[in-house]
Amino acid sequence: MKNILVIYTGGTIGMVKDAQTGALKPFDMKKIYEVLPVLRKIDCNIETYQCDPIIDSSDMNATKWIEIASFIGEQYDSYDGFVILHGTDTMSYTASALSFLLDNLSKPVIITGSQLPLGMIRTDGRDNIISAVEIAANTEVSIPEVCIFFDNKLYRGNRTTKINAEYFEAFYSGNLPSLAKVGINISYKKHIIAPNPTKEFSVYKNLCTDIAIMKIHPAISEDYIKAVGNIPNLKGLIMETYGSGNAPTQDWFLESIKDIIAKGIIVMNVTQCKAGSVAMGHYQASCDLRDMGVISGRDITTEAALAKMMFVLGNFSDKQTQKKLLNSNLRGEIS
Repeated sequence: MKNILVIYTGGTIGMVKDAQTGALKPFDMKKIYEVLPVLRKIDCNIETYQCDPIIDSSDMNATKWIEIASFIGEQYDSYDGFVILHGTDTMSYTASALSFLLDNLSKPVIITGSQLPLGMIRTDGRDNIISAVEIAANTEVSIPEVCIFFDNKLYRGNRTTKINAEYFEAFYSGNLPSLAKVGINISYKKHIIAPNPTKEFSVYKNLCTDIAIMKIHPAISEDYIKAVGNIPNLKGLIMETYGSGNAPTQDWFLESIKDIIAKGIIVMNVTQCKAGSVAMGHYQASCDLRDMGVISGRDITTEAALAKMMFVLGNFSDKQTQKKLLNSNLRGEIS
């Protein structure tokens, strides 16, 4: 029988209706078997931990990611898998950050949540928790990854982005199929699940927050780009470009990006599209970016690009090492 630790960080999924006031309030995770008695039918032992205070996902940040990763590291030898209950708004950011902080992960870390509170009749939280625990406790298929489970699908966490605030199908993985799909049975796609690591598990505890994200758009101005480049202590810039990595070709734009790079700031090019890849040089509009040393994010999501840059710049000081790692596939975040 596997031991699973359910960590409640906060979010909609942990809300139930107060019997007296009718208001929604966080429920005590220690009573998880009372709220979801069907969990007793899963062949595992569930223990719970609740963050105090609970964290609204809009308040997630680097400090909290390191705290969660460190806590998993402290509990790592005592459990066979971890399920994290989390708000949906920053779930993809958290999944991406944890994927980099938890090095040589050999156990499942599955993040889930819901669009409706657990205490509501039509909540999606009930099935999400049950399936996440069942997958984490699986004895036949090893999933040594940080994943997101939502709406009957298990995704590699650092490949996801939230696309819907209204319907249950809230997450999308445009460049990698789901790792598993839940129906009458759970169907695993073993060929795309990460292999078990050969090195010892460890936890990184540093993230750089001196990073900006700049979305390219038709109304962008020279003053705006210069203002971004002049942010104090800026070390990294993620540039969301059009299509396959295209950006304006006017001299003022290119010179502004050159000036940013000349300051020692690393610039990464990611696409605004939900699927597809940056291919600098495919069109003339991206050739200049490639030639001046902008790093291609390939098919990485913006969420994963942010987490990856925070991780690399926070743990490696040599500029060439930073560029090499940003160009490399570290946790399955790029193809």
